[in-house]
Amino acid sequence: MSKPPLGFVPEPLVLPLSSILPSRKTPEGLLASRKFKQITASIEAVGLIEPLSVGKPNREGQHILLDGHTRLVALKQLGFDKAPCLVATDDESYTYNNRINRLSSIQEHLMIRRAVERGVTPEKLAKALDVDISHIIKKLNLLEGICPEAAELLRDQTFSANLGAVLRKLKPTRQVECVELMVSANNITVAYAQALVAATPSNLLVGETKPKKMTGVSADQMAKMEREMGNLHEQFKLAEQTYGQDILNLVLAKGYLAKLMANEAILRHLTRNHPDVLNEFDSIVRMVALDK
Repeated sequence: MSKPPLGFVPEPLVLPLSSILPSRKTPEGLLASRKFKQITASIEAVGLIEPLSVGKPNREGQHILLDGHTRLVALKQLGFDKAPCLVATDDESYTYNNRINRLSSIQEHLMIRRAVERGVTPEKLAKALDVDISHIIKKLNLLEGICPEAAELLRDQTFSANLGAVLRKLKPTRQVECVELMVSANNITVAYAQALVAATPSNLLVGETKPKKMTGVSADQMAKMEREMGNLHEQFKLAEQTYGQDILNLVLAKGYLAKLMANEAILRHLTRNHPDVLNEFDSIVRMVALDK
């Protein structure tokens, strides 16, 4: 089998910034944005990590910039006159970041920890990312006190660095239960985690001591919240077990109803005698997605 053609020249080329032509206008307010400040701080601290992406040169030796417009502006602001560039071998002119998979929070944690193990100080990382050093420390210690099962459930998720401090108040079994609830509800936030901690029985807390009393919540309300949270977890478990079969049944039912609605005799009968049923059948058949 022949190898597929490469989309870029394998080795980056160092090109003068004057020979790189932006393919779109610089957005208003870019210089004051947090993203621009982070990129500028990163280039100042460790240099340009990701080369610019440019097209093949034209007759005048100019290259159209395909990706890296913000980096190009930052380089010019910092006084650079050259930059490493990947030269595309095709004529595609879309933004390559459109299809990029963003790092999950745990991937960020692992990258920061690996950098520190290799001798990069948290202070230098904070300067490179233009964030407070406390933010780097939180990400560095993100999984401290988190059981492996809970960490695995969070592996592909993006969440606040403060979430770890909340989950550390729970024992491992309760950590897994709470993370499963958050992932199932698609609500991986510190506020939701704090509510789960508040609704957790004392025997499932580290040290078996309840957190500070929540303002406006009585002991009876807390006990009720604990029971309801336990019931909610059981309901999620039951729904998870039958979800696949339920979806299959709904797909089959939708297909069957579509065939019934295509029968003119049945359609006339429903229109005359059961218009309410006809409306329900019609709404089911017209559903684009089963979760709507």
